[in-house]
Amino acid sequence: MSNIAAFFDIDGTLYREGLITEIFKKLIKSEIIDKQRWYNEVREKYIKWDKRIGNYDDYLLKMAEIYTDAIKGLHKTQIEFIAGKVIEQKGDRVYTYTRNRIKWHTDQGHKVITVSGSPYELVSAMSKKHGFNDFMGSIYLTDKNNIYTGEVNPMWDSKNKKEAINHLVEKYDIDLSKSYAYGDTAGDFSMLKSVANPIAINPTKELVAKLKNDPNTCTKAKIIVERKDMVYRLSPCDIIFENNN
Repeated sequence: MSNIAAFFDIDGTLYREGLITEIFKKLIKSEIIDKQRWYNEVREKYIKWDKRIGNYDDYLLKMAEIYTDAIKGLHKTQIEFIAGKVIEQKGDRVYTYTRNRIKWHTDQGHKVITVSGSPYELVSAMSKKHGFNDFMGSIYLTDKNNIYTGEVNPMWDSKNKKEAINHLVEKYDIDLSKSYAYGDTAGDFSMLKSVANPIAINPTKELVAKLKNDPNTCTKAKIIVERKDMVYRLSPCDIIFENNN
């Protein structure tokens, strides 16, 4: 008998920002990342996104680039310790809707799995905290002594998330025709498109456009917008972009 699964992105879908942002702050505080790298390389992208004139993914990818460089030469246990502290202090900062959906899927006996672009160490700690059955994250490679090499196998793009879904389908004998997926950016599109029940949580404009323009997802996808103590449900087909953009 095939299993029903619910695949969750973390950043912006469960957690109310990007986990990479939180570990980045910790690494600055620990002087592993020079704070000038924030001011010289990241701050401009953050300000553009904060003013809604820039791309959120550009902001996150710049931090991921600096993170990859910063942890090179560190022992894996150092990052595992910092990741644990991040989740201990920030792990409850999640969307109510998504937290409730995790509980609902768990109560239904579904496989609850996260596929996230955040570092594996963060995803591992977050998954354990919120009761996921399995998880996949971006793997920052280490040598035989568990020292980071500066190489990474990413999980933040649509191609790698699709490959991850294929792997998990085989591993758990998952029936995608009855399964669910939750995401918020264009990198989650292939994951959302793979299942019968795609749900976009506070999605980016780029993701909404992809859902709207794809005949397979336009009618079956749901858009969830959580603001303050309200949850709004929309359909991609009903979305009208301003200025025809």
